[in-house]
This record gives sequence, structure tokens and C-alpha cells, in this order.
Amino acid sequence: MATKSKRIFYFDALRALAIISVILIHIYTVTRGYVLSGYGTIPSFEWIYTQFIGNSFRIGVDLFLVLSGALSLGRDWTIKSFLSKRLPRIISPFLFWGIILSIILISLSYFLNYPYVSSFSLMSILTFVYNAFMAKSLGFAPYWFFWMILGTYLIMPIFNKWILHSDLKELEYFLAIWLLTCLFTFTLKTDFPVKLIYFFSPIGLVVLGYYLRYTERKLLNNPYFGILLIVLSSLSMLAFSYMFSTDHSFYNFDRYSFLTAIEVIGVFILYKNFNKFSIGFLTDEKSYLYRLFVDKDSIFKRFTFTLARYSYGIYLIHTAILSIIFRSISISYFNYTSYFITLFILDVIISVIVMSLLSRIPYVKDWIGAK
Repeated sequence: MATKSKRIFYFDALRALAIISVILIHIYTVTRGYVLSGYGTIPSFEWIYTQFIGNSFRIGVDLFLVLSGALSLGRDWTIKSFLSKRLPRIISPFLFWGIILSIILISLSYFLNYPYVSSFSLMSILTFVYNAFMAKSLGFAPYWFFWMILGTYLIMPIFNKWILHSDLKELEYFLAIWLLTCLFTFTLKTDFPVKLIYFFSPIGLVVLGYYLRYTERKLLNNPYFGILLIVLSSLSMLAFSYMFSTDHSFYNFDRYSFLTAIEVIGVFILYKNFNKFSIGFLTDEKSYLYRLFVDKDSIFKRFTFTLARYSYGIYLIHTAILSIIFRSISISYFNYTSYFITLFILDVIISVIVMSLLSRIPYVKDWIGAK
């Protein structure tokens, strides 16, 4: 049985990567139309890196699920203790930001003629707020995550009981069948002859997180193997994306696809075992790179912890912020690359500032999605 451990940096790093990936995907979604004409026999550089981002960074939600399994499964907790601890953490920020952001976006529609609400009747406003919680209103598309993670938490106690009485080889059996669902249902887009709905993502990713954390298989604790999985899956997705895209549409892999799952496995292996690399600056406390990246007070580690700490709140607010930035800053002042980078930097910085300021207010921290 897994025991409770102290804070582990690679978990924070994975959580930070997850929220960065989510932000990149949503910026990709609103800007990719600008590079559609770059598709051709030899696609433009902008088309290539945009599609690379659009597929290889589709791992954000998957990483959040993997982390849920790595941090929660295999512990001797009761259903009541688990749900009473987990559910308020996701429900309170969901309600808080759903209401606050609805008020802000409706106000922008009224005062600045932003296109969030078409009319200002009571029914129209109530419909917007309802649709916001249902992930249907403009600026609230990622709110589907709440309903997915809620369902995942509700079923996790059942899987936890199984894991407590299983060994890792039995988990390998489950994960092998789960990968089949990733291949057929979410990659080939065809039903496997045998119905395997109980193995579908996202619960497969939750079990995967527990397994990857505790497995002792040498290959799955080799950072070079992790890099190999990342490179092969990313290049394969880019190649298939080119093959199946056209000059008027983009091809994107499902977040639960087989290649995305392989990339997630590679990323987890790499982050978990990064300290196994024989790199000088990882141990040389006098080097500049050590102080910048490895030291416990380094800028890199502090920023990583900040992103990890505020990740859920940032997830809930970043698309509303992005939608405002996107409508306030025209691409006509930039080339595509600088525009993409500008949107990304502004979205991250504003989201972090908002979360940081509000987390300092007494009694507000638990409502905004800060750990």
C-alpha cells in the first residue's frame, strides 16, 4: 500500500506543464486559422509548429488525471474522507469563478459591446450563466473539465479498493486493455468488437498515474526511454496530422488517443527520473544553471510551484482572460509567431497575477482554486 509522502517536485513540474499545455492548446484553437493557408506540399514553418503545439501539447488534461491517480490511489482512505476532501476543492472554485466571470463578461458586453451576450433581458443573462456552467458560453469552454473530474472522483473509491488488494502486474492487465480503447475508440475512431467501456479514459489515465509512480520496471524508470516515447509520439502525430489535414481543415488527435497516451507515459517517466541524467549543473551547486534551475529557491522552481499551486484556478479563468485579450489586441500589429507568443505570455501572467492577488485575501483562497 502506498504511504503519504512529502511534497515531490516532479509532481509540481508535471502540474505546471499540464496547465501550460492547456493554455497553449486554447491559444492554438483561436489562432490556428491564421496559418491554414500554410498547408501545402511543403507546409510553412508556422503551420508545422502550430500543428506540433496543437497535438503534442494536448496532454494537459491527461496529465491532471495521471496526477490524480499518482497522488490519491493506493491509500487506505474511506469514501467519505476522500469525497469530503476532494469535492469542495473542485466545486467551490467552479461556482465562484462561474459567477464572477459571468458578471465580468456580461458587463463587458453591456459597456464595451463585447460579443458575450446578444441581449440583456433577464432570460438571456440567466441562459448565459447556465450555459457557462455547462461549458457552452463563450469564454467557458474548458468548464467541461469540472464535470469530467467530478465523475472521475466519484468512481475513484471503487478503483482504490481494487488497487489496495492488487499488485502492479494486475494493473498492467488493466492498462493493456485501456490502451486498446485508446487505439480503437479514440484513435482509429472505430468500436472494438468487445465492448470495453469500463476501461475508457479518463479512469485509465488515473490508474496509469498510480502505476507509473510505483512501478519498478527498469524500462519505465529510464529517462532516455521517456524521451524516446515523447519524440516518437510527437513526430508521429505531426506526420499523421499533415497526412490527414487539408488546405481548409486541420487534423487533431483526441486527447485520449493512443499516441497521446504514449506521450503522457513518456513525459511522466522523464519527469520522475530526470535526476538520473548525468548532467553537471544538476549537482554543481556553484554553477549558474544550478542556482537558476535546481536550487530550491531558484526562479524556475518558484515559478513552477506557483503554476502548480494555482493550476485549477488558472484553468477556470484563463479562457475568459484569453477571449478578452484576443478581442482587444489585433494580429495586424504582429506577425503570427509574435502574436501567438504575446497571447500566451499575457494569458499566463494575468492569470497568475489574478490568482496571486486573490489568494492573499482572507477566506478567499479556498474559493479560487489555489492549493
